[in-house]
Amino acid sequence: MTYTALITGASAGLGQEFARQLAGFGVHLILVARAEDRLTALANELTTDAATPEVLASDLTTEAGLERVATRLSDPDRPVDILINNAGFGVYASFETSDIADERRLHELLSWAPLRLCHAAVPGMLDRGQGWILNVASVAAFTPTGTYGAAKAAVVSLSRSLNARYRRRGVRVTALCPGLLATEFHERMGEDHLPQLPAIAWADTRRVAREGLRALHAGRSVLLSDWRYRLMGPLTRILPDRLLERASTTNAQAGDSA
Repeated sequence: MTYTALITGASAGLGQEFARQLAGFGVHLILVARAEDRLTALANELTTDAATPEVLASDLTTEAGLERVATRLSDPDRPVDILINNAGFGVYASFETSDIADERRLHELLSWAPLRLCHAAVPGMLDRGQGWILNVASVAAFTPTGTYGAAKAAVVSLSRSLNARYRRRGVRVTALCPGLLATEFHERMGEDHLPQLPAIAWADTRRVAREGLRALHAGRSVLLSDWRYRLMGPLTRILPDRLLERASTTNAQAGDSA
C-alpha cells in the first residue's frame, strides 16, 4: 500500500527534509508552500519511475490558499494519510513596536492554519481507521517567548488533545518541538536577530525530521526533539519566567518561511 503525505512549508528547511525522508519510504507527496518554482524543483528532484509529487502552491495566510489545501485534504477520492503542518515564520520585533498585521498573520499561520487543516483531515482519517498528523511546534512553546511561543503552545495543546481523543480510533497526532535549526527561517529574519551561537546550539535538521517521524509512528503526543533540548526541558519548569524570557527572546525584523 502506498501512503500519501501532505507537507506544508515544503519549499525549504525542515519541510524539505520531511519530503526527502518520506520519499525514501515510497510515500506519495503533496508539497505545499507559496513558492511554486521551488516546489517544482523539489518535486523534480524526488520524482521516480513510480510517482511524481504533487505541487500545491498556496499561501496559507490567505483564506483562499488555506481552503484550497483543506479541500485537498478532505477529498474522499484522493485520501491523504499523513499531514505535516510545518509552515511558519516569526516576528522578532518587540511586542510594543511590532506591526499588528504581522502579529495576526503569525497566529493565523502558526495556530489557525494547523487547526483548520487538522479539522479537514481528521474526519476522513477516522472513516478509514488510520491517519497520522505531525504538527511542528517549538521548544518556544514551553518558554515565555512572546507571541511566537504563544502560537506554538496552542499547537502543542491541540496535538495533545487530538491524540488523546483519536489515537484509539487509529489517528495519531504528534507535536514536534525542535530548537534552533540552521534553515532559512533565521536567515529571513536578518543576520543580527540571534547572537553568535556555538555550533552545539544548532540541531541537525535530518535528525529532527527523523525523530519526528518516529515519534509520530509511535503515537507520542509531544516530542522535544534533539538531545540538547531534551536536557533543557526540565529547566523550563523550575527557572523563573523572567530569566527564561531574557534567555530566549530576541529582537529583529519579521521573517517568513511559509
